[in-house]
This record gives sequence, C-alpha cells and structure tokens, in this order.
Amino acid sequence: MTRLRDERTPPPEFRRLVHEIAMLVLYEATADLGTAPADVRTPLAAYKGVRLAQTVGLVPVLRAGIGMVEAALQLIPEAQVWHIGLFRDEHTLRPIEYYNKLPSAATAQVCLVLDPMLATGGSSVATIEILKRWGARRVKYVGLIAAPEGVKALNDAHPDVPIHIASLDEKLNDKGYIVPGLGDAGDRQFGTS
Repeated sequence: MTRLRDERTPPPEFRRLVHEIAMLVLYEATADLGTAPADVRTPLAAYKGVRLAQTVGLVPVLRAGIGMVEAALQLIPEAQVWHIGLFRDEHTLRPIEYYNKLPSAATAQVCLVLDPMLATGGSSVATIEILKRWGARRVKYVGLIAAPEGVKALNDAHPDVPIHIASLDEKLNDKGYIVPGLGDAGDRQFGTS
C-alpha cells in the first residue's frame, strides 16, 4: 500500500500494485462463493473436484476499475465482464452515468463491483442501484481504499452489499478526495491528469 500511495510510483508500477492488491482483496471477497461437484478425468484416473456453483459478473466502474479486472479474471477465469461508466461531477460530487454495457437480462448470480476508491460512495451506490434494477440478486463491492464517509454512504444505501477493501483511510477532504488516499486512481494507472 505504501508503494501504491507514493506519488513517485510510475504508472506501470502503479498498475502492477493495483493488480497485486486487488488479487488479495478479491481472494477474501470470493471466499464464500459456493462450489458444486465436478468430475474430470486426469491422464491416469477419474477425479472428483469442484467448480464454482454460481456464475460471476465483474463490473469495473470505468475507468479506474479496469485495473482490477485482470486480477479478478485470474481468480475466476469464467467470469463475465461488463462495464458501467460513471464520473463524479466535481461541483456536486454526484455520479453521472455515461456508459452502460450490461446484457439485456441479469446472467450472473453474483456481481462484483470493482472500483479502487470508495470516496463519497456516490459512484458505488449508483452502480449498485443500476445492477439491482437490472436484476442482480447478490452484489459485492471490492476496492482498495475507502473513506469512512463512503463506507457509511454505501452501507446506508445498500446494507445487503458486503464491502471488501484493503485500507480504510482517515477522511474525505473538502473536495471529496480520500485522505491520505493516493490521488486519482484512474489518472495514476493511465498516466493522465
């Protein structure tokens, strides 16, 4: 987390760290997913194993959530990936939807919302509202860093949604940024500002 937060960390290293930390948080977030028996044949004999019993949908919140997708696919290669694009109006701090690429009907039993930063909670709350209207029955939030205000907002709006994060930071500043945070996760991943 220290290297991730360091303002001197270049984008390639930042992306690698997002991937690494996301993998650890995702491991915990998916620990309760059910399994079903799966019989396979090895080159030598039959084997009774298990597979995930539920289909999983990954919903990275554009654009910062993109950096968490590959880690999730390494854990759950058969997961479906959809995208929801939201940006935060810098004056009102409210989310504005600009992109939605969900299938016409809910096709996964579990949706993982991937967004590195849970600041005000606006984007996460809006994304989960979109997913629930679409028909998602089970949703989990997976992020890297959260502010207490964002956790409260998400819990208040969606008490049924578990929140999985690597770090709970101190607070939001007057511009709605997490302190100490790490800056804008999307800009840091992609070298933009």
